[in-house]
Amino acid sequence: MSEERNKPETYLLSKELEEAVQVAEITARPLLLKGEPGTGKSLLADYLSFKTKKKLYSWHVKSTSLAKEGLYFYDAVSRLNDSRFTEDKEKVRNIENYIRLGALGEAFSAEEHSVVLIDEIDKADIEFPNDLLLELDRMEFVIQETGRKIKAIHRPLTLITSNNEKELPAAFLRRCIFHYIDFPEPSFMADIVSSHFPKIESSLLKRALESFYVIRTMDDMKKKPGTSELLDWIQILIHMGAKLPEDGRIPYIGALVKNEEDLKLFR
Repeated sequence: MSEERNKPETYLLSKELEEAVQVAEITARPLLLKGEPGTGKSLLADYLSFKTKKKLYSWHVKSTSLAKEGLYFYDAVSRLNDSRFTEDKEKVRNIENYIRLGALGEAFSAEEHSVVLIDEIDKADIEFPNDLLLELDRMEFVIQETGRKIKAIHRPLTLITSNNEKELPAAFLRRCIFHYIDFPEPSFMADIVSSHFPKIESSLLKRALESFYVIRTMDDMKKKPGTSELLDWIQILIHMGAKLPEDGRIPYIGALVKNEEDLKLFR
């Protein structure tokens, strides 16, 4: 069932998000997405790749990531090992054999239109976004070790996600189309759940959503459950054949609550 739930065709776009994607396509600018964790920022790239039949190139940014890594990196370790152990000295002399393209580099080199996901850009150093400005504007870069220029054959549809861990530079923001994904209202959330679990009983869906939104209104909670937690919880309820008790108790609460202090609120 989890595989069914993760299929990109089950993703639902709000009217506002669909409009933001269209604006990014028209302007050929990156679409910067913010919103609560679990609102589907990263999954949008999978959906657009599936819908448009374009290949997806993903770059999941870490705190140690450098902007250059999304373009290419020079695999000096492999070259050193080959110089010691391989008899193909011609291969070792040609640095091009040790240039590995990153997600942006592969998208620029692709002969087909593509989708690029730069996921959680705010995890990296504050200067990281600015270091990508020129490449995202011109859609080209030079491999310094060889002097070879890689220029995008087709400008990819670029999605950038942020969880607001750091403020992004103003110069970077000016070059993006921005959209904040609001947390779904109950009616839209019902549509989301039904797209993932089309056979769910209406009574279970109604009771589950009522309990879920009551939890989200609790002011003392440190980590409110998101869409991802809700879908996990409903998957468990369906699998276990569970019914929600009339007294308001919430079974399998560990699927929704991920903090020990929050858990005490329910005990």
